[in-house]
Amino acid sequence: MIGYSVPEFQSFLKKAFVFLGTCMSKFAQLDAYLVEHQDAHLEKLFELLRIPSVSADSTKKSEMDRAAAWVADQFRSAGLKTELIAGQGPALVYAETERVEGQPVVLVYGHYDVQPADPLELWNTPPFEPAVRDGNIYARGSTDDKGQMLTHVLSVLAWKNCGMKLPVQIKFLIEGQEEQGSEVLEAKLPEIAKKLACDVIVISDSSQYAKGQPAITYGLRGIAYFELRVHGPKMDLHSGSFGGAVTNPGLALARILTEIKTPDGRIQLPGFYDPVVELEASERAMWDSMGFCDTKFAEALGVDALSGETGYSTLERRWARPTFDVHGLLGGYQGEGGKTVIPSWNGAKISFRLVPNQDPATVGKQLREFIAAHTPAGVRVEVIDLHGGRGVVVDPNSKFMKGAVRAVEEGFGVKPVLIREGGSIPIVAQMVDALGCDVLLIGWGLDDDGAHSPNEKFCLNDFYRGIRSSSRLWEHLADRG
Repeated sequence: MIGYSVPEFQSFLKKAFVFLGTCMSKFAQLDAYLVEHQDAHLEKLFELLRIPSVSADSTKKSEMDRAAAWVADQFRSAGLKTELIAGQGPALVYAETERVEGQPVVLVYGHYDVQPADPLELWNTPPFEPAVRDGNIYARGSTDDKGQMLTHVLSVLAWKNCGMKLPVQIKFLIEGQEEQGSEVLEAKLPEIAKKLACDVIVISDSSQYAKGQPAITYGLRGIAYFELRVHGPKMDLHSGSFGGAVTNPGLALARILTEIKTPDGRIQLPGFYDPVVELEASERAMWDSMGFCDTKFAEALGVDALSGETGYSTLERRWARPTFDVHGLLGGYQGEGGKTVIPSWNGAKISFRLVPNQDPATVGKQLREFIAAHTPAGVRVEVIDLHGGRGVVVDPNSKFMKGAVRAVEEGFGVKPVLIREGGSIPIVAQMVDALGCDVLLIGWGLDDDGAHSPNEKFCLNDFYRGIRSSSRLWEHLADRG
């Protein structure tokens, strides 16, 4: 009662009970609607999953257009003000609900593009013909990000279809190039920043901590992605006639790649670790208390041992340390049987996952300096920038975080833990900087969903729990004084 007279406190309690009763009534109505429309919501997801919106494939432009139009149609059907924002690539889909005076503005970000489905022969069912097996939805894009993104679309439609006024204004920005570095959004961001103005961004494009244990992510790693091309002779050469006389581009490439990172996991680029900040002891203790098991993790991945930078736990290496990885090797003879050539060139797709304070452009400069110092005579190395983005860490104790924790707990029946995520959403840091807002990363996926792999999946129950959590989120993000 501190600060209140008795009549004032009684009035406060009365208003609080009225508010709680109203919320309970709203949520009961929403829950009834969501249960009744489960099959319809699943079919909506199937419709979107059947569209092969692969942003990496230039032959899929018409499918990208179809996916953007499908998303826009969902918003229009609920009466949201909707537009397609054109750029030099896939369209941005923008929509907004009515302004709510005195309340926060929430921007939901997601993407309708997906990764290529290759190799197709490893899929148990066609990647763009969704199937439900063992309680999971199998399809390309099911967890990354069509299924997760759609939970928020469907929850807003639920509020609308129940005839209830949303407690906050919600804006949507759904792009079609996240898997390729968000070039269209990055170019358009200064132009549309005023339209996107908000207090907090909500993104569901990440994972829970474990099955049955939801999580809210307060940090993402950044990324710097490159292609290396090592050029040697002007044509492929007969390895019998010329082997031992010229530098083999494949061997030169292998040497450079192995020299970038030492066997104990340290990256050798000059100045690479200068901006890297060590974890606070309290944060490390919080992660240690989560009961992560290296043995079970290795078993789930099908490997007999884990590896990485010496001196750090597996969670810290995955979430808060920079890494270097090779994603693909190019050039030379890849066909059936043998062909004894010294290739004229060999290449590799590589990336560095970055932590906050590391800049992709700076890492690119460091990489070029390192390669220049380690390129053997007889070859030259071309470094091609593909895409990049900075990492981001937000305040895990913000008022929006507290509202999100409450919403997820009500949706899943389990209080979420707070984690960082090793993956990257390159545009997030730029959006936070441009809009001056907070961000909530609330993932419904699981680490074993195979987001970029054959047989990508999304737990059916988590799809429904995600919609339910989202339906609560708008109420709990509202400012109730």
